[in-house]
Amino acid sequence: MNDRVKALPQDEFESIIETAVDVLKLEAESILKLAQRVDSGFVDMVELICHSTGRVIVGGIGKSGIVGRKIVATLNSTGTRALFLHPVEAMHGDLGIVCPDDIFLALSNSGETEELNVLLPSIRNIGCKIIALTGNKDSTLARESDIVIDVGVEREACPLNLAPTASTTALLAMGDALAAVLIQKKKFDYSDFKKFHPGGTLGQRLSREVRDIMLTGNQVPSVYEDATLAEAIKEIDRLSFGVTFILSQDNDRLVGIITDGDLRRLLAQGKTIDSLTVSETMTRNPRRVGPQTPAYDALNLMEKYQITVLPITDSSGKVLGLLHLHDILGKGEFKFNGT
Repeated sequence: MNDRVKALPQDEFESIIETAVDVLKLEAESILKLAQRVDSGFVDMVELICHSTGRVIVGGIGKSGIVGRKIVATLNSTGTRALFLHPVEAMHGDLGIVCPDDIFLALSNSGETEELNVLLPSIRNIGCKIIALTGNKDSTLARESDIVIDVGVEREACPLNLAPTASTTALLAMGDALAAVLIQKKKFDYSDFKKFHPGGTLGQRLSREVRDIMLTGNQVPSVYEDATLAEAIKEIDRLSFGVTFILSQDNDRLVGIITDGDLRRLLAQGKTIDSLTVSETMTRNPRRVGPQTPAYDALNLMEKYQITVLPITDSSGKVLGLLHLHDILGKGEFKFNGT
């Protein structure tokens, strides 16, 4: 905490925290309520896109347009051809990129965005089907569309209930839901990801198997289950991975793991290292993967459980190596969630 924060009056400090938490809760609740309204219209949208020989043309103005560009980027990178079309530019010549086999995905919370709605008759004349993602099912946009997806929210997270906040989050989430279903429907997998990211370091890493990038031999921190906790700490410190594996004495099978987080929690509880053994401290049966596991699957496991190190074992549980998050993503180059 810096000096400026320390100097804040307590009530102002608490107000900042409270407002931030309220915004996050409201936006999360908006998405949860959105989930309750996913219906046959969503299925119709997915089927229409899957059976189309054209592209998904996404249009929107302002904040909806910004979200639309993100939806386009996600669709393109996961196997669904998409293109963003600015409604104003479309009315001044860019409409020529639209073909009859395309599907027009129109984004507008109010459903009354004039620049977007004035474009709809021209889109219809070309022969495109129109899908509306809107918060107003009785709007002009909804009436002019073949499929209407309700992305409405009760209120914005903005304290004034004016700035698009919860509504754009809901729109973005529905776009992600569409992309995720299309990934599943089209059986898009990690090898396809590499195909659409041929020059990307991340795509190249994700196409490998764990055995191609795991650490082995002396690079794997480990102690036997009869070791002292002091010995385990020394092994954690040796390679600075923040962990050590605990092996059975008879066959080197993985029986547990100790992390630096485990040690911090013990100290916070007032326990002393001298009074504890490895067996009392370790987490038994930690998550692990085999050497032939795709790096993509290992990354998903690490993201799901928020861990940075995975033991690599054979079918009998014998430790073969260690996989660190950096070995998949590259040191400092990538982060979770594709950024």
